[in-house]
Amino acid sequence: MERIQFRLNGKACELEVEKNWTLLHILRDIYHLTGTKCGCATGDCGTCTVVMNGEAVRSCLINFKKLNGSDVLTIEGLSDGERLHPIQQAFVEAGAVQCGFCTPGMIMAAKALLDHNPDPTEEEVRLALEHNLCRCTGYEQIVEAVLLAAERLRGAK
Repeated sequence: MERIQFRLNGKACELEVEKNWTLLHILRDIYHLTGTKCGCATGDCGTCTVVMNGEAVRSCLINFKKLNGSDVLTIEGLSDGERLHPIQQAFVEAGAVQCGFCTPGMIMAAKALLDHNPDPTEEEVRLALEHNLCRCTGYEQIVEAVLLAAERLRGAK
């Protein structure tokens, strides 16, 4: 066992971990934050995407050692209580939510993109989402949602 410290959705955390634990395991099985999905556990689908130190990461690939000292934001930490984050609201309005399985990972990848680039092109959105698979929408509504969210976030500043 090894002790790590990190921030999770704005709160300080300290945890004893086993050597083979991943961030995905810690989020889902220790903290019961099940919005982060496990689709493949090999980094291929992106359903487990969270924002770590400002970057979109696939949590199934993050060993606990990389987590130590980090700041992690999950889908549960994105909204303001009952009020959806503008990215979440844009996904709903653009029809980008179908079965919902990939949605948290898509939204967190979009969050990381828009934090770094508040005015992305369609190509930049597609590039930022390239590690996130969706089997329902065909991506058009997802790209539209990210562009809509970007526009709204720029207007809110």
